[in-house]
Amino acid sequence: MGLTAVPDDRIATIVTTLEMMRRPALRPVPDSPLQLIAWDRPAPDKYRALFRRVGAPWLWFSRLVMDDRTLTAIIHDPDISIFAAVDRAGVEVGMIELDHREPNECEISYFGLVPELAGKGLGRWLMAEALSRSWLWDIKRVWLHTCTLDHPSALNFYRAQGFVAIKRTIETFADPRVAGVLPADAAPQIPCLASLRQTTTPSNASPT
Repeated sequence: MGLTAVPDDRIATIVTTLEMMRRPALRPVPDSPLQLIAWDRPAPDKYRALFRRVGAPWLWFSRLVMDDRTLTAIIHDPDISIFAAVDRAGVEVGMIELDHREPNECEISYFGLVPELAGKGLGRWLMAEALSRSWLWDIKRVWLHTCTLDHPSALNFYRAQGFVAIKRTIETFADPRVAGVLPADAAPQIPCLASLRQTTTPSNASPT
């Protein structure tokens, strides 16, 4: 057993892949003050704004670094379905993205609510909506992945919804806060070591 060093400007995370191999039994959708709205061919800037609001606390960044052409090709693909969770004031506060591009399966690519809604039971409603839409297609498998950068309860939440963990992998990537893709204060629960090194005065340095 050993430890592998990770450079200060990079992040490492353990990714768990989970799957559901049969349509879940019908059950009432949990009550929610939110409404799910289909986004048909959203504008890239509109998509990125919601992606950032939902994902920045967990260091989601992949769609933020794509140029408009690359991102548009994905989010306008007829086999990609995007939904926004909207509150009573009409403000987008969550998202679901379903990817049916692989035959016979659906990946729940992105799923989440803004942090202000955590702990209110709305995740169960959002997942019920995601699953009902996933299985509308003629598929045999729904899958997703979560990682150790996500909410601490994410893995157990997915398992409670009927997903089974099937694989673990390790992912490393450049810290998006170092490159300015996300603000330096995003995800404060995940230390940005490169920033800490720059702001910490060495103990043997002379004061200026």
